[in-house]
Amino acid sequence: MISIVIPVLNEEKALPDTLASVDAQSGCTEIIVVDCGSEDGTQQLVKQHATARLVLAERGRAKQMNAGAASATGEWLLFLHADTLMPEDAILTINELPGEISAGCFHQSFSGSHWFLKAVSWLHNWRCNRSRIIYGDQAMFIRRKLFEQVGGFPEKDILEDVLISEEIVKHTRPVLLDKKVITSSRKFEQRGLFKSFFDIFVIMSCYELRLPIMRKAFFTAFR
Repeated sequence: MISIVIPVLNEEKALPDTLASVDAQSGCTEIIVVDCGSEDGTQQLVKQHATARLVLAERGRAKQMNAGAASATGEWLLFLHADTLMPEDAILTINELPGEISAGCFHQSFSGSHWFLKAVSWLHNWRCNRSRIIYGDQAMFIRRKLFEQVGGFPEKDILEDVLISEEIVKHTRPVLLDKKVITSSRKFEQRGLFKSFFDIFVIMSCYELRLPIMRKAFFTAFR
């Protein structure tokens, strides 16, 4: 079984479509939605969903995903952002992976049609194909044994996806599946396409150069 962990905070608008994309999957799944204090209708939405289970945790995406993993029962853990839609037959594809595969993700595309968003996705996927470092909106999946071996997500304010990926690649080479997850382009559109890309560029440059990380607002706005 695959346990799908979805961290949320005030996601009553985005979450229904995400849950629908999970419900449309074939294969046995466990859906765990981890809330950290939503003030809208998110918690009620999850409680009314037929198969999702609500877990409460401290605020912080890494803390929420770790809490969801701790309550999960599946062999595979799949971490899905609340505004990301799963592709058709994603669960079947993961279940069919050979036993030596312990981690992986999907190609990513944004919901918006602007050429700049397509370019960002291309760079995103190219970087992952080259480095096997997974971004959170690529729906990372990992076998429970390896997740526990690397110590789960580092409970940092940002870049928890990059940090755990750096530990994962010390143990295995994650697969990058051809199927695409569709991530909402709302953050880019609300903050501005070019400003958002510049924020990401600065943050990742600071991280790579081991400098104090600046311009965190893009990553923290939806946590």
